Amino acid sequence: MWTSTRFTERIGCRYPIVQGPMGGGASTPELVAAVSNAGGFGSLGAYHLEPAEILRAAAEIRRLTDKPFALNLWIPRAQEDPGSQVDATRALARLQPYRDELGLPPLAEPPAPGVQDFERQFEAVLQARPAVFSFIFGLLPAPMAAAARKQGILLIGTATTVEEAEALEASGVDLVCASGFEAGGHRGSFLRPAEQSLTGTLPLIPQVVSAVRVPVLAAGGIADGRGVAAALVLGADAAQIGTAFLMCRESGANTLHRAALADRERARRTALTRAFTGRLARVLANRFTEEMAQPPSELLPYPLQNAITREIRLAAARAGRDDLLGLYGGQGAPLASPRPAGDLVAALAAETGAVLERFCG
Repeated sequence: MWTSTRFTERIGCRYPIVQGPMGGGASTPELVAAVSNAGGFGSLGAYHLEPAEILRAAAEIRRLTDKPFALNLWIPRAQEDPGSQVDATRALARLQPYRDELGLPPLAEPPAPGVQDFERQFEAVLQARPAVFSFIFGLLPAPMAAAARKQGILLIGTATTVEEAEALEASGVDLVCASGFEAGGHRGSFLRPAEQSLTGTLPLIPQVVSAVRVPVLAAGGIADGRGVAAALVLGADAAQIGTAFLMCRESGANTLHRAALADRERARRTALTRAFTGRLARVLANRFTEEMAQPPSELLPYPLQNAITREIRLAAARAGRDDLLGLYGGQGAPLASPRPAGDLVAALAAETGAVLERFCG
């Protein structure tokens, strides 16, 4: 029975299908609950939320479902070097033409970055007591891991290399999410620069499965039942899917983002870029990613680059300008289509079962 894995047994869900914890409002309590109610495992990306907002979101999820779910945060780390030393004046000058197009006044200096207090966020997670706390961009400090275990909260850490998976297991996580470079959104690398940690899902998963003893979630480019089946055959205990759930009506993606993902021809072209936030992320290619990739590379490290592009992104969304938006999406986007989250979980389960029955008997 393909539905019975170490993941489903440990978590208590019907299918080894995980909705990726997309942050910035992309995952919503409605999406998380719909996925969990349908037999999958819903996850809320909460790195952008204040502690009180985390508690409200968790309460709303519980109002909508009595099934298990995860809350996800970003581990704080030192500013990332995008590869060159760029002063703020040059970075702001590079963005001024876009501000002019959108009717935004010049910026004299970068605004203060909006970064949340991780310790307070984590305290809110402990108070919310989700079934799982998942995290990205590093290792959870040992005292925090102990506090989570004391509350009965399982831990999932994200790895983009075998070495990161081994480090996560040594730190005491209960499960590892191995994320191939096909995945949409930010790359969660933490032992080496993200550009040096671009292993694809197909070779990454079996290597991680062989290297660690804890259950492994496969992520990156999975968008249909064939991908879920492949992940399970490679030894994973569950498949994590982001972009396909981003297209569901319950997600927080805006109209422009949904339309771009639903355009299969456009969704075939993705790019890895630091231009929006200062951290490497996979997005749908557009004018901004192409022009900002041209030398010289005038990018500030995260969170400064995120701060100086924020007004551009907000104004572009208001103006209907998806050529200047960060449209996060993985390489599997053309395989997905808009539908309710519950229908997507059901379709993924049916397709996975059919594929495994065909090839495995």
